[in-house]
Amino acid sequence: MHRLFLLLVAIAGIAPAVLAAATPDERLQVAGATITVVFVTPPGEPLRQLVLDWVTASAGAVALYYGQYPVPQVEIRIDFHSGRGVRSGRASGWRGAHITISAGAANTARDFAADWMMTHEMIHLAFPSVAERHHWIEEGISVYVEPIARARAGIISAEDAWKDLVEGVPQGLPEAGDRGLDFTPTWGRTYWGGALFCLLADVEIRRRTGNRQGLQDALRAILRAGGTIENDWDLRRAFEIGDRATGVPVLRELYEKMGAATYAPDLAALWRELGIEPHAGRIVFNDRAPQASIRDAIDPPRKSARDPVGQ
Repeated sequence: MHRLFLLLVAIAGIAPAVLAAATPDERLQVAGATITVVFVTPPGEPLRQLVLDWVTASAGAVALYYGQYPVPQVEIRIDFHSGRGVRSGRASGWRGAHITISAGAANTARDFAADWMMTHEMIHLAFPSVAERHHWIEEGISVYVEPIARARAGIISAEDAWKDLVEGVPQGLPEAGDRGLDFTPTWGRTYWGGALFCLLADVEIRRRTGNRQGLQDALRAILRAGGTIENDWDLRRAFEIGDRATGVPVLRELYEKMGAATYAPDLAALWRELGIEPHAGRIVFNDRAPQASIRDAIDPPRKSARDPVGQ
């Protein structure tokens, strides 16, 4: 070891053995993108591989939904907390796309397969940064697209994806004293109100286009136009690009309805139209429902989700 390096180590009070144990970065290639995984604290080899598999699977789900990974390069910094689970996820586009997230040191393959947060944060990369009053659309897209993307990738079932939405979306309905989404920055209206906007947009786009186009087509067009987290945009610019891609002005019209004013759709009627029926804690699909084809176009049903190896 170089003498100058040893001197710096001694001054800093860090043992060379600790530095030698530092875990090098991992670079993953997914859908043409480079994902650099930085381990803030070094994991053991089994946990390290589980993390890399988790990142790869999440990235694959996002790339499948968007037709590409959102950005050519992203750095994901991962630290570990005691116990199990995933928490403290955050995405940013300042000085390049990056994500920070904390994983449980005791996580198993099943814990990582059950996680939604990594996919949620990666979806944030696929939409431009907008004014703070529009934060609901950034969170709403991630909340809405995440279960659909994971279901399409076979990580969870379509039934589980719709169960998440059926149980969660009512939290986005306006309450007494609320205003439009731009003026009610509560947790429910920001996350689930934004997801409600996306759900209504997806269904309405498909209704007007004979199920040929959906919200996915609008979001892909925004991404192709350079609308990533690394770029600041006016929200109306994003909606104009999305509407042009689908050929119907649904995003603009829905924003006019929900941005500055409250709007509470009849969710029970919407679920019936789509053929989504809650039953004994699970979701049953009614294929005879008027808009069952729209439901299946948004998230095709599958017999089962992937069962991760390990306990």
